[in-house]
Amino acid sequence: MSAPVFDDLVGQEAVVDLLGRAVTAAQNVLAGTGGDTSAMTHSWLFTGPAGSGRSVAARTLAAALQCPRGGCDACSACHTTLGGTHADVRFVVPDGLSIGVNEMRALIARAQSAPTQGRWQVLLIEDADRLTEAAGNALLKSIEEPPPRTVFLLCAPSVEDVLVTIRSRCRVVALRQPAPDAIARLLVDRDGIDPAIAATMASVAQGHVGRARRLASDAEARERRSAVLAVPRRLTGVGACFDAADALITAAETEAEAATSEVAAREKADLETALGKGGSGKGASKATRGTAGVVKDLEKRQKSRLTRAQRDSLDRALVDLAAFYRDVLVSRLGARVPLVHTDLADASEAAARAFSPESVVRRIDAILACRDAIDRNVKARIAVETMMLHLWRS
Repeated sequence: MSAPVFDDLVGQEAVVDLLGRAVTAAQNVLAGTGGDTSAMTHSWLFTGPAGSGRSVAARTLAAALQCPRGGCDACSACHTTLGGTHADVRFVVPDGLSIGVNEMRALIARAQSAPTQGRWQVLLIEDADRLTEAAGNALLKSIEEPPPRTVFLLCAPSVEDVLVTIRSRCRVVALRQPAPDAIARLLVDRDGIDPAIAATMASVAQGHVGRARRLASDAEARERRSAVLAVPRRLTGVGACFDAADALITAAETEAEAATSEVAAREKADLETALGKGGSGKGASKATRGTAGVVKDLEKRQKSRLTRAQRDSLDRALVDLAAFYRDVLVSRLGARVPLVHTDLADASEAAARAFSPESVVRRIDAILACRDAIDRNVKARIAVETMMLHLWRS
């Protein structure tokens, strides 16, 4: 039986078993009781498709390592680690499109020290594929000569996304895409979602647990998805293509703004308080002098975070759109595989009667080409407008 802290790892039985053995070995190391300690290592690389739970796996391992009972999910060590407030667990979540060398050096310096409250010093790097070359090299030096009670947890879509010199020194944990029925059970059991809604959203989320939960619980998220999937019916001419592109980009910007605005407002308020806003007297006046650079740095980081959120939101919309045309192809060919957008079966069947298989494939290629162009830093509006024209003409 696995430790309770691993319950959120949906459909990852082999991974849970591996991590459970590692935690037991770590406890043996700290207790000096002998036994098999080979299951534990100082550096881990969690890989898997978006939404598979690679960051969840890393966080739960960090919690289990800090927990005196190996992951009870009830103690302070578990709660503070999972909540991101444990004194000996450093989280690196990139605000922007990359993780720079200065940020990495500062975190590594702190990770070199002995644990102050917990059992291990843990440095958890989400999106390790976003490390710049210089940041990766700085991390490599620390991984090569780690302190005795420091653990590095890295997350990336695949091993190819991480420097070969880093991944060769990590134990790779490959997570698979969870099955829709497993995600649906989690939504019902843990979040109290209606079974019918849970089943539909688990399917349309394409293995992404977090997105399935968001769609199941957020009516506005479902409305945005519906608007994206209405695009094929709106492409009636050149003007309609540009209108659809504008609507898609605006929706991505709106979703990103909603996702980041609360954090940005809290950061600004905290900074203003730290800088003495609202205070009076000479001391307060002196404290606010020369703070323009600090404010500007915060604004720069927030802008970078917003840009990343916009790209991520737009990419999710493109994946949804590609899956719709995949469903059209499934219906057109009579393939015996389940649809992704089960709630739009009538629409995909209608499109299947109107499009040839070859034209459907061309449309899917156009969407994939758009994703690739944006990934290569082509301006999003240009890439999406080009895609819409291809979708209309194919």
